[in-house]
Amino acid sequence: MLSRAATASLSVSAITQNPSKLFFLGTKSRFSSSSANPLFSFSNLSWNIKKSCSSKSRMDKKSFTTRASAQPLKNAEELIDSVETFIFDCDGVIWKGDKLIDGVPETLDLLRSKGKRLVFVTNNSTKSRKQYGKKFETLGLSVSEEEIFASSFAAAAYLKSIDFPKDKKVYVIGEDGILKELELAGFQYLGGPEDGDKKIELKPGFLMEHDKDVGAVVVGFDRYFNYYKVQYGTLCIRENPGCLFIATNRDAVTHLTDAQEWAGGGSMVGAIGGSTQREPIVVGKPSTFMMDYLANKFGIQKSQICMVGDRLDTDILFGQNGGCKTLLVLSGVTSLSTLQSPNNSIQPDFYTNKISDFLSLKAATV
Repeated sequence: MLSRAATASLSVSAITQNPSKLFFLGTKSRFSSSSANPLFSFSNLSWNIKKSCSSKSRMDKKSFTTRASAQPLKNAEELIDSVETFIFDCDGVIWKGDKLIDGVPETLDLLRSKGKRLVFVTNNSTKSRKQYGKKFETLGLSVSEEEIFASSFAAAAYLKSIDFPKDKKVYVIGEDGILKELELAGFQYLGGPEDGDKKIELKPGFLMEHDKDVGAVVVGFDRYFNYYKVQYGTLCIRENPGCLFIATNRDAVTHLTDAQEWAGGGSMVGAIGGSTQREPIVVGKPSTFMMDYLANKFGIQKSQICMVGDRLDTDILFGQNGGCKTLLVLSGVTSLSTLQSPNNSIQPDFYTNKISDFLSLKAATV
C-alpha cells in the first residue's frame, strides 16, 4: 500500500487512518522524560511519517476481517466480570440529544459498585471536556472531566503527541470545543465560530490572503460552516509547506435533536478533502489514536476493555481496531435489521437494546 516508501518524502495523509503509530513514537519522550523528541521536528515530519508507517497497515473498513455474527447479550454478569474498563459512546448510548436514555444512572452506578473504570468517548467536537462535564451534571450524572474524551481533546492531544511547534498556528474549522482544548494545550489558533459570518466578495483579480504560519488545519463539526472557511483551510493546506490536515471525525450524521439525524462532521471534512485532494489524519473514532491514548494514560490492557456504542462504523470498529471486546446497543442509530443485514461486515461481540439491560440481564442470571 505504501509502494513509494523509498521516495524521500511522503504526504502526511499516509497516516490518515492510523495515527497511533506516530503517537507511540512520541509517547516515549513525552511520558517517560521531559526531553523533546527530535524525531518529530516539524520540518522533518513527512519524512519520519514515511519511516514510521511504511510497515504498518491501515486499520480501516477495507482491511477489516469479517467476524462471526454478533450474539445477543444473555449474561451481562459474565461480560462485566471479564473486563475492568467500559468505554461508552455518549450520543445514542447515554443520551439522545438532550434527553437521558432510561436506566443509564442505575447502570453506571452498578458498574462503579463493581469497581469498573468508566470512560466516555465522543466524536462530537463542539464541546470541550469541561463543557461535557457540565452536560453530564445537567443530566444528573456524576462524571469527572478525567473520564471524558471528546474528539476536540483528541485533536489537541494529537498535536502534543507529535510535538507540534508552539510557534505554528492552527486554523480551526469547527466550534468552541476545539478552541478551548487547543488553548488549554498552549497552541495558537485562529478561525472557529468567528469566521462564520465572513464572506468572500469575488471580483476580477481578487486574491485571498492567508496566514503563512498556519501549520495545521483542524476540521470538526461546524454549524457555522461556509465558503470562506473552505477557501481559507484549502489555502493553508495546499500552500503552507508541511501543513497538516486533521479531522476530529468523519461521522456521516449526528444527533442535534432526538427527532432526526443531521449531517455530521464528515460533510465538512469531505469538503476540505475535495478541494485539497488530501486525506485527513483522523483522531476520533474509529482511528485507534484515542484508544492508544487511553490505554497509555490509565495503564489499561486493551483486552480488559469493552467498547459500548451504537454505531458500527465508528464505535464498534473503534473497539475492534483497538483489540477490545465490543457491545452494540440498539438505542441509537443502528437497528437490528442493519446489524443482521448480509451487507454489514462489522459484527460486534454482543448486542443488546440499551445499556440498562445490564440490570435486567444481571438479575436474570442470579
